Amino acid sequence: MLQIAAWEKPALKAGRIYGANLKPLVHQLPRLSCEICVIVPVRDEAENLETTLLALTNQVDLNGQPLDKNRYEIIVLANNCSDHSAEIARNFARSQPNLVLHVAEITLKCDRAHIGWVRKILMDEAYRRFKSIGRDFGVIASTDGDTRVAPTWLAATLAEIHGGADAVGGRIITESVERQTLDNSTRLYFLRSVGYSYLISQLEVYLDPDTFDLNPRHYQHYGASLAVTAQMYAKVGGLPPLPSSEDVALYQALMRFDARFRHSPTVQVATSARVLGRAKAGLADRLAELKVMGQKHQSLLVESASLLEARFRLRRHLRDLWQRKQQGIAVSPKLVIILARFLDIDRDLLLELLMRSPTFGLLVEQIRYYQQNKQKFADNWQKVTIQQAIADLRGMVKKFSKVNYCFLKQQELEYILNLNSLEQIQPILLLPQSF
Repeated sequence: MLQIAAWEKPALKAGRIYGANLKPLVHQLPRLSCEICVIVPVRDEAENLETTLLALTNQVDLNGQPLDKNRYEIIVLANNCSDHSAEIARNFARSQPNLVLHVAEITLKCDRAHIGWVRKILMDEAYRRFKSIGRDFGVIASTDGDTRVAPTWLAATLAEIHGGADAVGGRIITESVERQTLDNSTRLYFLRSVGYSYLISQLEVYLDPDTFDLNPRHYQHYGASLAVTAQMYAKVGGLPPLPSSEDVALYQALMRFDARFRHSPTVQVATSARVLGRAKAGLADRLAELKVMGQKHQSLLVESASLLEARFRLRRHLRDLWQRKQQGIAVSPKLVIILARFLDIDRDLLLELLMRSPTFGLLVEQIRYYQQNKQKFADNWQKVTIQQAIADLRGMVKKFSKVNYCFLKQQELEYILNLNSLEQIQPILLLPQSF
């Protein structure tokens, strides 16, 4: 009998909502008119916090008119601070009597004194508050204490949710003044990384489009601008309280449940470009890493455009196969064999996973579970310099933007079914190793 990875494997597991069982951060009930709860984790942000709060205060609707402050609230959680962040937030609240701003302080033990637990405590609290007033589609919106949201940040987020999104990732740019203080090599490496990621997101639209997240779109789903409905937050089990990349883990949980996620370019924030940050594995750490690489004149190596193209094509065929299984439509045995070879997993295992996966996102994670310890994936696809990858991706995006998707899909399906030899197939890791 095939050994299928249990759905509750730790690597496939979302977080758990603790908010209903813990002492509330805020005792005052939310207003019945509250549509969106903004959570702001803060640790020693005395320098930036007032700017962050001022931006949240001066919100306007999509017509440029002041946004009704009864429609949203803000919760600031100052954790393990050694400065006066909490006092600054309280003074700000007193200066803005029309703004619903709650300020809480907490000192966490060492094993939980990290951004994952703090953001989770806040998001769980926002969920608890919406549940208390029966607003399942209330929006939990996350930003950071060193981030300045755009004037239409709340309105644009709500517009995406009202348009059918379960969750929204905003476009995050770095503060231009701080970016200019970076040395030339760090800034160059960073801008190349941004360009590379953006081009990947464009290629994905052409080769494996999500009808709910088409162009214009971007590639970011991070805590500085991340929103989710209370209903979907509960469905995925809340935010996993990881020491770092907890925002990416929440995104993965959303994908596991096939949530309608929108990478919206109209939802925008500007964040700090400092190289000494508060959270591990965040933007600051990435900038510090790029700075060292620049000083050593190291090449930035990334996945090639050809690998990215192959991955998106494979994923699209796998998605089509899963959808056919869901509809009870017979699938081509030859196509199953070919996809199994690309994935380097047993054909019968692939069929079993297709039958047992209630969502496509879960199917992808189950396949990755079997792929992740196989060295051959790293060996078969050599990394290239980011300059080469960018040039190749630009060419691909330009080419595919001129091709009708239905024609491209049919043409490729005919090609893959007519392969004469499976020996020419190179296995492909369905999710990137850094995902």
